Amino acid sequence: MGRFQHVLIVGASSGMGAALARRYAAGGSRVALVARRRDLLEELAASIDAENGEGRALVFPHDVRNRGEVPELFQEIARALGGLDLVVYAAGIGLKVAFDEFDTAKDERIIEVNLLGAMAWLNPAAERFGRLKRGTIAGIGSIAGDRGRSGAPAYNTSKAALHTYLEALRNRVGRYGVKVVTLKPGFVATELTAGMGKLPMMVSAERAAEIMERKIRRGVVTAYIPARWRVVSWIIRSIPSVVFRHLRV
Repeated sequence: MGRFQHVLIVGASSGMGAALARRYAAGGSRVALVARRRDLLEELAASIDAENGEGRALVFPHDVRNRGEVPELFQEIARALGGLDLVVYAAGIGLKVAFDEFDTAKDERIIEVNLLGAMAWLNPAAERFGRLKRGTIAGIGSIAGDRGRSGAPAYNTSKAALHTYLEALRNRVGRYGVKVVTLKPGFVATELTAGMGKLPMMVSAERAAEIMERKIRRGVVTAYIPARWRVVSWIIRSIPSVVFRHLRV
């Protein structure tokens, strides 16, 4: 875990983002914590510093929908950390949508957080790393982006688009030695899945972060979290559209 000395995590206040922050800090990294909820960030930073030493975690409150703030804030974080080796976009939301509900306002919010926020933060990361010819970018997508499920159109779309965007970044800056990693978890016990009941093959945020850290360190192209979801994805993608459209999933 010590490979990355300076780590920026967007969406670090809870779930997989917070778990990754703890892992990198424990491995010797200085970590910049970015998220909307200042109180949770400060609580996480205090806990990280208590366990690993003062100044290991830095707090930067920010709502990813405020994309105009990003260029200046990105540079501020790079200066405060003393450099950047890894940028992780972990922010994401999934709003409840009834099967017969078509709510553009909800769709817009999902796209803003899951996709446009990622582009706002990872564009400057790609530009910086491409210029320096080193660095790693990681984006947390979802197995949900592998098909257009009728139960969550905007969420599926945001994750599918994120996958394509990360591939495009990889094709742009990979030639310079920059790694771009797409992480596609299945069910993870986070705020997003709270209240959904018992879900198959669910793992804790800590277990997901453990696997993600390993995949990011190796610089893999695409990783399902855990790996068995790759088989599930293959099955889902193999279902003919004429059958899939009748599934209320």
